[in-house]
Amino acid sequence: MVSPPTRYLVFFQYFGTKYSGVMQTSNDQSVLGVQNYLEKAAQNLKPVVPIKFCISSRTDAGVHALCNSAHLDIQRAPGKPAFSEKQLIYSLNYHLKPEPIRYLNVPAMQDAAQFLLGTHDFSTFRSINSETPFQSPVRTILQADIRPSSGFLSHHYEHRGLEFWELKFRSRSFVYRQVRRMVGALVAVGQGKLTPLHIKKLLEIKDARAFPPNAMAPPSGLFLKSVEYDEADLDATVGPGE
Repeated sequence: MVSPPTRYLVFFQYFGTKYSGVMQTSNDQSVLGVQNYLEKAAQNLKPVVPIKFCISSRTDAGVHALCNSAHLDIQRAPGKPAFSEKQLIYSLNYHLKPEPIRYLNVPAMQDAAQFLLGTHDFSTFRSINSETPFQSPVRTILQADIRPSSGFLSHHYEHRGLEFWELKFRSRSFVYRQVRRMVGALVAVGQGKLTPLHIKKLLEIKDARAFPPNAMAPPSGLFLKSVEYDEADLDATVGPGE
């Protein structure tokens, strides 16, 4: 006796840059839709009937989604129990690993961030500008944390369980675009494009040209949180004209 299909509602997020939009396209097209990859991943669940994602909201080519949703029916072979929520999410994420349609691997990012702590030559993590020949690439990172954050948009998604993460760095000073490069490299680790050991190797190379292309984080998500002073700095007097 064939068991009836089980219906699931799933929430997913994606960077839309490489896709024609969220909706399915013909597989012979050069640029595919997010739905193509979702359904390809779902077939690894070995359903009796091919799984179709009914997408709730269309997005155009290049558009990202913090949280889209779809429902799908999964019919398993006789005697096979329905997937639990955790089993389904784990399996879909696993088979979407090459695609930016899944959660970042935060523990790997946290491991990688530890290599940035302390005093290092950050030549690989700086962009070249006119001042580069006159500045030392050596900097000391006092704090490199990756932790859950409330996020600016979290109040819109409380019922959907969307996670926001904050990357926080503290240092006396940074080289040009160092923070954007560190963030971009750590995100690449979270996406599985780099491993934590790659961060260590990038530090050891000491060459700005060795930084992975297109890995620098955009400036729009970067904030200067605060400027701190030592008591000695505050007590120092400055003479006229200095």
